[in-house]
Amino acid sequence: MKGLLNDKSAFAEAVYDVVRQIPEGCVATYGQVARLAGYPGAARAVGNALHVNPDPDFTPCFRIVNASGKLASNFGFGGMAEQRRRLEEDGIEVINYKVALEEFQWKV
Repeated sequence: MKGLLNDKSAFAEAVYDVVRQIPEGCVATYGQVARLAGYPGAARAVGNALHVNPDPDFTPCFRIVNASGKLASNFGFGGMAEQRRRLEEDGIEVINYKVALEEFQWKV
């Protein structure tokens, strides 16, 4: 984790590289993105990296949910309602601000 703190830009770029790969109609969890980015155990840092400066038009940050499928309350561009809207446009059903991971989680 020390390297993560010393090189935040490399970490953020690794996170965004993974997020760009999430297929339409799927979601990933913070922990899954951390693992795929090469930083297992850095789920919280993934959340921070994604919500600092999200660009929803070029990086599908809205496809990230927590380990139980719940949407992000601090979603950087419109909160949970906007994340829900974007997920539903992506073909992902959201019930009570939660996604059924067993149905929609990205299988890698």
